[in-house]
Amino acid sequence: QVQLVESGGGLVQAGGSLRLSCAASGRTFSSYTMGWFRQAQGKERRFVAAIRWSGGSALYADSVKGRFTISRDSAKNTVYLQMNSLKPEDTALYYCAATAFNSGSYYSRNDYDYWGQGTQVTVST
Repeated sequence: QVQLVESGGGLVQAGGSLRLSCAASGRTFSSYTMGWFRQAQGKERRFVAAIRWSGGSALYADSVKGRFTISRDSAKNTVYLQMNSLKPEDTALYYCAATAFNSGSYYSRNDYDYWGQGTQVTVST
């Protein structure tokens, strides 16, 4: 059973930074793709970033390019999302997701099979 547990969310002022973590367990993730999504109140869940556990280029939503960085630590089975220069519009519930099916499409929530419970990020002005 795959389990994804997010942590690291919180309240931060605009311009600040946070690092989210996603601890993965239950499988060998070497062939998985890991993603981060976010859902603001009253809005759809949207893609933020993705990375293949085996390496390679990361993918980012245009709205976070140059500010957010996704990475993974294989030894700790953990995926990170470093968020810098945070803006109030980054406020959302952030979810970690995983898929074993490497379709080449990772921007939709339907591309992922497993989800964490989410961690809240609130950016104040």
